[in-house]
Amino acid sequence: MKRITSLLAMIMLLNSCDDGNLIQEDIDFESVTTTQSCTTNDLIYKLKDKEALILEIPAANFPNDATVSGSPTTLTIGTSSNRAVYRFYNGTVASDNICETIQPATPTVSDQWTASSGTIQIISSAVVVDNDATNNSTKITGYNHLISLENVTFDIKNGQQSYSTLPFGTYTTTATTLPFNFEKLLTKCSTSNVIYDYKSYEAILLTIDPALIVNAVTPAGTVRTGLIGATTNKLTYRYFTGLLSSSYFCNTTTPTTPVLSEEWIGVTGVSGTSGIIEVTTTTNGTTGFTHTITFKKVSLNRGNSTFKLGDTYVLGTLVTTI
Repeated sequence: MKRITSLLAMIMLLNSCDDGNLIQEDIDFESVTTTQSCTTNDLIYKLKDKEALILEIPAANFPNDATVSGSPTTLTIGTSSNRAVYRFYNGTVASDNICETIQPATPTVSDQWTASSGTIQIISSAVVVDNDATNNSTKITGYNHLISLENVTFDIKNGQQSYSTLPFGTYTTTATTLPFNFEKLLTKCSTSNVIYDYKSYEAILLTIDPALIVNAVTPAGTVRTGLIGATTNKLTYRYFTGLLSSSYFCNTTTPTTPVLSEEWIGVTGVSGTSGIIEVTTTTNGTTGFTHTITFKKVSLNRGNSTFKLGDTYVLGTLVTTI
């Protein structure tokens, strides 16, 4: 009898070590720092030796903007959308096993858990880096999307497995590079107080207070000053999907082409602290004046994301005549 019992125990031990039938009792991908994605669908995933944790999340849920603190994006897990799948393979898994239409013959999936309920939570934040450290300007290079599965239940072979919180990790998207490559030669609309500069796909506009543009020389060491505002001295930066021309500007109705890709608005200034406009005026020939417009500690905002133009940013020069 003892021999039979020992034989049964050995058989059970051997079966539990068979990779082809192994069922993981836990999911842990926190040590995997790299999140990958497929280019042809909405799959993002993490790989670890013979394991894969795969999420199907529509790209629209990863906007290039930060989420409001305390208000993450929340998606209901389903079997046809917002899916979450954990797989175990009989060999080392690679990207081709996830994204390719015709997947490699090996390794094969030896076990799969499919999430049947729960939510996917996404907390997004801007990746803000120095653009010019000496001038304290910054730029946004991308957005980090911290993903976790909340109150998720997986259907498994022998029942269900649940987690109150299952961390997935960070998925990073790339931000549009905003060139700010202007000639700094400003033009003023004849029918409004809008001054602008543009080049290729980008434009910068300032609805300037007329009191800042006066045909009189500013004494040495003095400037006319104003603050970035919501209407007067409103600052707007626009980036487009097509090339700009001068015909875009100074219209009663804003043209629909080229198509606007991103719009950033100047953050309202605080006297003596930020969002300051400085104008110096010199003569230009016998009947003209050159107005140099400089920003001090100006920032631009879109949604919940902000970057700084720096301690000093020269908008450009505007020439007027008497």
